[in-house]
Amino acid sequence: MTKKDAAAGSAGTPATVALTQAKVAFTVHAYDHDPAADSYGAEAARVLGVEPQRVFKTLLADVDGRLAVAVVPVAGQLDLKALAAAVGGKRAAMADPKLAERTTGYVLGGISPLGQRKKLVTVIDDSALAYETVFCSAGRRGLEVELSPADLVSLTSATTAPIGR
Repeated sequence: MTKKDAAAGSAGTPATVALTQAKVAFTVHAYDHDPAADSYGAEAARVLGVEPQRVFKTLLADVDGRLAVAVVPVAGQLDLKALAAAVGGKRAAMADPKLAERTTGYVLGGISPLGQRKKLVTVIDDSALAYETVFCSAGRRGLEVELSPADLVSLTSATTAPIGR
């Protein structure tokens, strides 16, 4: 972790604070978010010069009446049936955006799987395990964190499954 990262962790978002407290290696990547961008994740991949398969978006879904966190590559989509199966449910639908914001404490486009207000069951697409490091939101638009997929899985108490398509 660099000085820049330590500074971002100490005065940063709940996600960077959680990473700092866990004493795991991570790098914060900040960029100027374009409010006109169609896709927050695709914008992050493009601006940071990273292949979209290594940049993951955090989505919330309602699985049989319970919220679940899905972390999938920005290059694809969430397979709702696969997510439901991964958490032992039958049906999944995308969660209401306002509920997602209230539950996580983050705004859309900046929802991080780390440091959420409420602990939710989390599933990370197993494609993340193919990379030495992956990127996900650090808790606000224009701020990404790079860390090992093993640390991401560990810190979110996630399971991995093929939930992206």
